[in-house]
Amino acid sequence: MVLDGHSDLLYDVVRRRLAGEHHVLERRHLDRLRKGGVEGLVLALWTNAERETFWGDVPGMESAAARTDLMMRCARLEVVESPWLAAVRTAAGAEAARREGKLYAFFAVEGMAAIGEDLTGIDRYADFGARIGMLTWNETNALATGAGGDPYSPLTDLGRQAVARMQELGLVVDVSHLNDGGFADVIRLARGPVIASHSNCRALCDVRRNLTDDQLRAIRDTGGVVGVNVYHGFVHTDPAKQTAEMLAHHAAHMADVMGIEHVACGFDFCEFFGPGNEGAAGLEDCGEIPAFFRCLEKLGMTERERSMIARENLLRVLA
Repeated sequence: MVLDGHSDLLYDVVRRRLAGEHHVLERRHLDRLRKGGVEGLVLALWTNAERETFWGDVPGMESAAARTDLMMRCARLEVVESPWLAAVRTAAGAEAARREGKLYAFFAVEGMAAIGEDLTGIDRYADFGARIGMLTWNETNALATGAGGDPYSPLTDLGRQAVARMQELGLVVDVSHLNDGGFADVIRLARGPVIASHSNCRALCDVRRNLTDDQLRAIRDTGGVVGVNVYHGFVHTDPAKQTAEMLAHHAAHMADVMGIEHVACGFDFCEFFGPGNEGAAGLEDCGEIPAFFRCLEKLGMTERERSMIARENLLRVLA
């Protein structure tokens, strides 16, 4: 069974609920989740600083804060409509849901542009139930610079305060999407595990969203984990090598550099976003997750090691 440490399904939930649908997770995604052996998800609250097309002409959605509030409301409604799903904050809660035969969902914040310069927004995220937080998506905001900006910019003063507040509230700091300068600052400020929920290895695919070996070791030294990402462009720069097998090599490289206990899953399946968001060949959607673990087995990973990557390592951090 698998805990997927980064899922953008709330994007699809909001888009479809705005079109009048209900029970989106159950009707549109549950069968594939079960086929893929998914026991739990980390559902991301993601709204870019700019107004995205999927919000359409919905009144009042001009600000990122309003769009985030709508995503929270839609998430709550989906949980209420889904007796098979438990919203959890702790590893103990996840295990309890599992014993009851339910899927479980942690919540994460994928970028905090919506709070602007108001750090009480972090408290609102925590009050909603978020357990993981990223300061930025790819953009530059009041807290930090994302992977799409200047690679060397440090965290802002507010960003450093935000990291401190997140740690006080028990939100795990997630450095996926953060630039290299901000990454270094987070590591220096860390008082506990830091994660990269959905990033691969720069040694195998040299793009900004992936991590260097030194960054992998830095995350290891905090006690954190890195979740492998299926997005084809982060698996290899050669389209012919954007495969499930190559993603397994990313996991194996992480294990060599950090130790197996620091490798996790953060698949970031985004096929429902439309063309350009495809996963690696053989990992087109979450129903194909077992193919990734078959590749790990072919690389010589034991059943115990595969179980650590599948669920145990991330649950340890969340405990």
